[in-house]
Amino acid sequence: MRPSLTLMLDLRPVGYVIGLLVMMLGVAMLLPLLVDLAEARGHWPAFLQSALITGLSGGLVALACSNGVKEGLNIQQTFLLTTGVWLALPVFGALPFMFGMTELRFVDAFFEAMSGLTTTGSTVISGLDDLPKGLLLWRGLMQWLGGVGIIVVAMVFLPELRVGGMQIFRAEGFDTMGKILPRATAIASQISYIYVGITLICAVCYMLLGMNPFDASVHSMTTVATGGFANYDASFGAFSGSIEYATSLFMVLAALPFVRYVQLLNGNRLAIWRDAQVRGFLITIAGLVILCAGVLALGQDRAFEPAFRSALFNIISIVSGTGYASADYMLWGSFLVALFFFAGLIGGCAGSTACSIKIFRYQLLLASIRTQIKRIHSPNGVFFPRYEGRTVGEDVLSSVMSFFVFFVVTLGLLAVALSMTGLDMVTALSGAASALANIGPGLGPEIGPAGNFGGLNDTAKWLLAIGMLVGRLELMAVYAILTIGFWRG
Repeated sequence: MRPSLTLMLDLRPVGYVIGLLVMMLGVAMLLPLLVDLAEARGHWPAFLQSALITGLSGGLVALACSNGVKEGLNIQQTFLLTTGVWLALPVFGALPFMFGMTELRFVDAFFEAMSGLTTTGSTVISGLDDLPKGLLLWRGLMQWLGGVGIIVVAMVFLPELRVGGMQIFRAEGFDTMGKILPRATAIASQISYIYVGITLICAVCYMLLGMNPFDASVHSMTTVATGGFANYDASFGAFSGSIEYATSLFMVLAALPFVRYVQLLNGNRLAIWRDAQVRGFLITIAGLVILCAGVLALGQDRAFEPAFRSALFNIISIVSGTGYASADYMLWGSFLVALFFFAGLIGGCAGSTACSIKIFRYQLLLASIRTQIKRIHSPNGVFFPRYEGRTVGEDVLSSVMSFFVFFVVTLGLLAVALSMTGLDMVTALSGAASALANIGPGLGPEIGPAGNFGGLNDTAKWLLAIGMLVGRLELMAVYAILTIGFWRG
């Protein structure tokens, strides 16, 4: 007799972990509360209400589900947990925007929270310059937690709760590179040290280069998270000069595999450079920056240093998925606008805070193409695609090809759906790409680097929020839940 769905799928372990993470999110709201108290603008009750609702809701859910905690999670529970976390946290993360000075409607507040926690960086809020510091800090804190913090917390606590931490680690797209440390908790703790360390160093650099301590703190969090939320409507256009070089460096560091930093700390000094995707990422950035700077300096007769600095900063920002803008590149001409569109679909390295397609998938795709060309030239030869000196299995190639197909199809369907809500083609296509690749700004006067997403209709905002979620979880983790076979087990 076939077991019932209830016996096959126990949701209590999933609810328990989600409840704990929601409760931790409520605790995190106390930090902007303290900042608002110090600022003395009377905005702190918004965070007090939000923290109480969030903390109590998460605690009660965890308490109600605690009797179902068992040894490990099955594959269904892992997928549901991964998706459920990224649905639940934005719901509660939206509360300060609803209760606070912004007084956003739920659709706008949810969009902002989803954009923050998925490190997309798209915003619906205007007048950032005049917002209370607590709300600005909350936007930065959400991106910092969404970058890698939530994953690390889960990896540290799940083993202690008799729930397999490595499962969510893999489901999030992080690869342990052959278990370089014996336990997932050891990897998680070292990643957390590295993440915090890079954030602190970034904040210090920003202060040394002229930022005030508050701006330095918030922008360091959104830089290292490759999120791109800024404290000003002008984004990074509020700053200029040498600080753009520093930001470019930290965006690159955040887009490299954090596991390689762990290996570096454990004595393997060449781990980072030996990684093929790191080399590919850096070469790609160098090529794009040279091309963009050349067009600006030679084609548009601009001074070389400002042209190079603008090209370096904005290219790295888009490729890494950070989404900062130091200039309105919509004014740079159609060629560079098209370049920025496709650059956003490249992404950083796997195992980093960067999103989008990621560089290693392109490398595997090119390896497969080269192999196919060799087979055409030499039909009797035996050729296999190779990556980092190792033969790539058919299952890996199939997975990569499936991802590309799903990404392109999802991008097309989302763009069509957005256009059906009344958006023009440029806004719909670039908006779909920015959401799915978690880039931040789109193209055009409305959602481009000089605008925001506040003027879009509600349906478009919901569609884009769904796109951010699907993109953050790399498509398959969400699509798997939508299949009948998943629920049948």
